[in-house]
Amino acid sequence: MILRTLLDRYIFTELLTPFGLSLGALCFVMLTRELLRLVELLVSKGVGIWAVLKVIAMLLPSGLVLTLPIAGLIASVTAFGRLSFDKELVAMRAAGLSLVRLSQPVLLFSVCVFTLTLVLSQWGQPWSSLNLKKVALNLLKDQLALALERGTFNEPIPHMMIYVPEAEPDRPAPGIFISDERLPNEPRVIVAEHYRIFMDAEHDHVALQLENGMIHSRPPQIDQSQQIAFASYDIKINLNLSSYSATEERPSYDQITARLAETGGKDAGALRRMMEYYRDLAFPTASLVFCLLGVPVGIVSKRSGRVGGFAVGVGIIIAFYILNVGCDFLVTALILHPFWGAWLPNAIFMIITLVLFYRVSTH
Repeated sequence: MILRTLLDRYIFTELLTPFGLSLGALCFVMLTRELLRLVELLVSKGVGIWAVLKVIAMLLPSGLVLTLPIAGLIASVTAFGRLSFDKELVAMRAAGLSLVRLSQPVLLFSVCVFTLTLVLSQWGQPWSSLNLKKVALNLLKDQLALALERGTFNEPIPHMMIYVPEAEPDRPAPGIFISDERLPNEPRVIVAEHYRIFMDAEHDHVALQLENGMIHSRPPQIDQSQQIAFASYDIKINLNLSSYSATEERPSYDQITARLAETGGKDAGALRRMMEYYRDLAFPTASLVFCLLGVPVGIVSKRSGRVGGFAVGVGIIIAFYILNVGCDFLVTALILHPFWGAWLPNAIFMIITLVLFYRVSTH
């Protein structure tokens, strides 16, 4: 539609390289904490690389929803900054091409970024959050299975040590030894003859099922230790999805409106949730504004280069974030409706974009 001429394709191509580089850098920064944890699992815990790659794949949609608009802005600022610095933009405008005409490839680019962000926000992110639970459960099961390696002390999760003695010929199975200090006031030592691992995806935990054993504990209110024999006992290891930045399940739109009706529209939590629903569309739409805003900003800051373009883009995003925080406050203070709280930052930045376009076009 828009890439009719060689010039359009040239400008569009100029956007791709800084977009790819900034998107990769931003995703790496946002997922650094999770990546470090996964590398630790890969190196020290012996978890398979395929399981780690699946977790990374499940985390990517959430990271991309946040980084795609930022990368679009940085790409636009960097590309037009270079074109202006190298006097190519001057030659194009001297040939009679207006800034609006030169921005048509950017418009197409911004629509592509918007579409991808919207798809990931509406479908990719919920899908990955649901599947992350299954993948993380399997990862936890792998950790626990590796901790049952005979002849070594292993700590599959913090504050739990597991030891399985090595089997010897002509002797019965040696069983399992567990030191469980997850509750600091109630440490336990558990010994059992038999064990097996099973998953309970419905209740988000992996369990170690023990048979024919003894629990040794010393409750704080009792001076002497206790010993409890059991025929079957399950040690549940709950899945902490927050460590993988999973998107928590949120109430439905009807539940939020019902809660607001009950409280007369004054429940701060429900107001934030309502604003999140409006932001499901408002945030992807911000990518349209950001990409177009990058055109006049890049021309004005033409001497900044690629590194400077990245810095300018990050600065604009910080301002956008501060504006969103301010809108959050105004919504919970009952000054703004949640709809305007979600869309006001976009509207303000759109006005700024139009003003900058006008000023750059007339100079």
